[in-house]
Amino acid sequence: MTTDAPDSDTTAPESAGTATTGTATTGTATTGAGTGTAGPDSVEPEAVDPTVPATAPATPTPAPQITKAPGTVIPGPAPAAAERRRSTSTVRQTDLLGLLGSAAASLSLTWLFFARIAPFSGALGFVVFWYALFIALYALLVSFDEDGPVVRDKIASAVVHSIAVLLLVALLFVVVYTLWSGRRAIPHLNFFTQDMSVTGPLDPLSAGGIKHAVVGTLIEIGIALVLTVPAGLLCAVFLNEVPGRYARFVRTVVEAMTALPSIVAGLFIYATVILALNVPKSGFAASLAISVMMLPIIIRASDVVIRLVPGTLREASYALGSPRWRTVWHVVLPTARSGLTTAVILGTARGIGETSPVLLTAGFGASTNYDPSQNPMVSLPLATFEFVKSPQPTMIARGFGAASVLLVLVLVLFALARVLGGRDAGQLSRRGTHRRVVASRRDTRRFTERAAARDGYSSASAAPAFRTTTIQPAQGVDGS
Repeated sequence: MTTDAPDSDTTAPESAGTATTGTATTGTATTGAGTGTAGPDSVEPEAVDPTVPATAPATPTPAPQITKAPGTVIPGPAPAAAERRRSTSTVRQTDLLGLLGSAAASLSLTWLFFARIAPFSGALGFVVFWYALFIALYALLVSFDEDGPVVRDKIASAVVHSIAVLLLVALLFVVVYTLWSGRRAIPHLNFFTQDMSVTGPLDPLSAGGIKHAVVGTLIEIGIALVLTVPAGLLCAVFLNEVPGRYARFVRTVVEAMTALPSIVAGLFIYATVILALNVPKSGFAASLAISVMMLPIIIRASDVVIRLVPGTLREASYALGSPRWRTVWHVVLPTARSGLTTAVILGTARGIGETSPVLLTAGFGASTNYDPSQNPMVSLPLATFEFVKSPQPTMIARGFGAASVLLVLVLVLFALARVLGGRDAGQLSRRGTHRRVVASRRDTRRFTERAAARDGYSSASAAPAFRTTTIQPAQGVDGS
């Protein structure tokens, strides 16, 4: 019994601490009951010991007031920085510096080799040696910062862009050289309004012109377009809409004719039309030869364009009950209008610059001929070929002037193609929009009349038998 006393003495403070904690919890429960937040299932509050003082609720300490002295600036929160736009360009500054550094270093080394070290000479060798050093040095610079796949990608990109720049420079050189060489003949007005019927090789540029060549070119290309555009578009539609063995055979023949040499086309028309059918050399025979060159280009380009028309458009048209010909006429061809126009222009550009077929089938004359069925008819390429053969400077200037007019004519055709066929699929012109609005109003009026007829039929069925109403058959959307 005497050994239990220390245990009870040591546990007394713990009991007191537990009572204090329980008192605090009870006070909280009592406060909750007083505020009405305790529910019916809450625990009954324990008795409060009056000897323990109640704990007063803690009051929040007010924030200290900052007094701003005169002339004092209190720093506030830093303003949010504007969001920086992320660059999506694939060209970095290091790439440009690497290209410029490689080009400068290769140019310096090439000059050093050609002028000081090796007995090299020649402009072509200089350019080739410089380009080889440029590619090698650029690959070395890129390898310092990038891995193997990136280095190969950079080298391939540099080679491809170099080829593109080379082709662009060659094209600009041809255009600028032609226009510059023809600058002596183009300013003269008679160059466009007169022919060479009364002008000789020694006559000045103030006499004679290329009127006969311009007229002959327009007539020949016009006839060729009349022959090739319907045939080419129909063949392209056949290749896409009627697949089969015969379509594959026709596509193979068209692809083979795309690479047909122009002299072969001229010989074909010369042998079959001029020799076999005794048709004289004329503008019509030249148009047939040009058509042979234009037709595969138009068919091939139109075939590729029509393939791009989504199949869902055809399926939607068929689901509405339209036949195949109406689907092609109202869905496929309008959707591919821009590409088809481009295909026709590509064929025209191919045919308008042909010289060999015209040389074999049209003949050459110095006067203007408006009749394509007889007598020789000259085109611009043929006139250019005949003029530059002359050793006289004035005739050479006329030849380059005719070539300049041919270039301008091709540019005008391409611009016209962009105007006529440059709209996106489904985008209508003002006239097309007006026609669409008129058709929509006509359809609305027809639907209203049909609904009124249907209502009249319902009224007639409820009326006596002597009242009859004639119902017209329903009319489809396509007018059938």
